[in-house]
Formats: sequence, C-alpha cells, structure tokens
Amino acid sequence: MILFLVIPLPDRSEDDNKLAVPCGLYVDDDQTVYVADLFNYRIIEWKSGATNGQVVAGGNGQGSWPHQLSQPCNGIVDKEKDSHILCDYSNARVVRWPVRNGTSGETIISDGNCIGLTMDENGSLYVVDNVKDELSHPRGVVADQLGTVDVTDGGNARIMRWPKGATQGSVIAGGNGEGEQPNQPNWSAG
Repeated sequence: MILFLVIPLPDRSEDDNKLAVPCGLYVDDDQTVYVADLFNYRIIEWKSGATNGQVVAGGNGQGSWPHQLSQPCNGIVDKEKDSHILCDYSNARVVRWPVRNGTSGETIISDGNCIGLTMDENGSLYVVDNVKDELSHPRGVVADQLGTVDVTDGGNARIMRWPKGATQGSVIAGGNGEGEQPNQPNWSAG
C-alpha cells in the first residue's frame, strides 16, 4: 500500500484541517488516518476518501483534565476495546479514549514520558518512554506476532531489537554513528 497524505503547514487553529506540528500518524485497517496534532492538543481523524478531518480526542485546549490533552505525540487504535490509546506527552501519561462518542479519556499509565507505542496481536501494549530508558531519544516501536520488539534509537542512529524474554537488545541497523554511508542513518525517528 502506498499512502499519500497532504498535511497543511503548522497552524494553531480550531479548524480541523489545520495542524500545528503533526507528530504521530496511525492508519487503521479501514485506511482511516489518525494524526496527533501536537500543539492543537488533539487527535484528528481522516476517514478514507474524506476531504475534512474530525477531532476524535482532545480539542478542548491544553490541560491535564480528563477531557484535555497536552502535546499528544502518538496514538493507536485498540480494536478489541474500541478505543484510542494516546501518548499525552506533556502530561506524562498514556490515555485510553473511547472511539465512539468519547468526550474524555482515562489515564492507564502515569508517571512516564510516552513518545511512541504499539500493540501486538495479543493485545500487549508496548510503550516507548524517552526518559526512563537505556537509549538516546527512542521514538518508534514495532512488535511482531512472536513478541520481538524493535525500537528506533534516534540519538544513537540505530534500530535495536529485543526478542521475547530478552533482557539485552541487539543492533539490527545502523549503530555506526550518523553519516552518509549506507550503514549510518541520520536520526532514526520512527
């Protein structure tokens, strides 16, 4: 699948089609696109073929109340629980927000700086925290059906892998510093 998404220039606005630092992107099985709109403090949804976006979480100004977000930077859809799971970065929490008629979220993880997350086929949630880690600026995370977890380690220009049950990861790409050579990525971000 090739996805083309035209995103407007950053704009602090209540207009659902104007974004202020789009940070995270998630595409579900129905080809609906969700964008974390960092400085408009909301998640915007674009259904396949739609010309207008719709706020599905946040959008009530910046804050820490259950109906507000503060710099949401990533999110996924939990199909089993019919909810969005969001990294609410500046509030140092992970929030579950109902997909249908959700007017507020529930904090499911507190005291962390979630910057990325994913869920495997068994419903296990994997969260990238950029403070409580052994990596330098981790960002993206992917988990496969075997429980193997891959994390981008942006500050070290590499991608790390942890097989299920492992206590130590291994470099699977990069790890030779930033540069212009094929084995030297510039800032692994997601």
